[in-house]
Amino acid sequence: MIVVAGEALIDLVPQGTGALAALRPALGGGPYNTAVALGRLGSPTAFCSRVSRDAFGEALLDGLRTAGVDVSVVQRGPEPTTLAVATIDPSGSAAYSFYVEGTADRLFSAPSALPAGTRAVSFGTCSLVLEPGASAYEGLMRTAAAQGVFTALDPNIRPGLIPDADAYRARFKSWLPFVTLLKLSEEDALWLGGTPREWLSAGPSAVVITQGGDGLTAFTADGAVHSVPGEPVDVVDTIGAGDTVNAALLHGLATRDALSPAALATLGPDGWEHLLRYAARAAAVTCSRAGAEPPYARELEG
Repeated sequence: MIVVAGEALIDLVPQGTGALAALRPALGGGPYNTAVALGRLGSPTAFCSRVSRDAFGEALLDGLRTAGVDVSVVQRGPEPTTLAVATIDPSGSAAYSFYVEGTADRLFSAPSALPAGTRAVSFGTCSLVLEPGASAYEGLMRTAAAQGVFTALDPNIRPGLIPDADAYRARFKSWLPFVTLLKLSEEDALWLGGTPREWLSAGPSAVVITQGGDGLTAFTADGAVHSVPGEPVDVVDTIGAGDTVNAALLHGLATRDALSPAALATLGPDGWEHLLRYAARAAAVTCSRAGAEPPYARELEG
């Protein structure tokens, strides 16, 4: 079982140009997209969050169930669902503004125990910024790490949600001793400052950096660097691409029985190349269609 902990929200995606373009609601949130992608790829997955009882919340849970994701540990609340308004630039890249005051996912509280059979827990995005939920997710990360559970972190930086950048950067560094796999984009890495080697020295066993169409690079604790190019694709938009990479890495590691620091250390060049190429293919499929629509396992066969 891979547990994904974090927010579920509704992306309002513009259907044209200009400030008053029609907006189409779409299921989203970095952790939510990661959970759906894991379910579609075939990994036993559970989602750990707090979701509204409003109509958007019901749609979000339906999307998880359709992907085969276990929602038994999802908390429910009467507060509204978080909204994210996307803006798509000519290259297909997305930027977001958020409506988060008083929303359900901010009131998450850590469960007393993880689901039986949990092998990994994934964290990231808005849920690690917005209090009081951020402290609850951080506590869950520390508890999982203390129990020897593989932990993955994708900070997925949204600068508009972070009122004190320096405080967040310091908090990010405080998480690293409790993280097994750190995955982040080039843009995230630039915003956070530091280098993969600095981050590795603080705790993670591997750091994977996504470089858009240029591919992915993994840095490992033994000093090795593994890179693969991006998969050529006609980009519709990049919504959910990083989340798909996150899911593909976790799924690939699970299928290799490599969800532990010791197993990561034995992957070797061939193992990392296969894993990164798989993640690149998965992201390319997501980029080839509108919105966060990660691939199914059958679309990546071969």
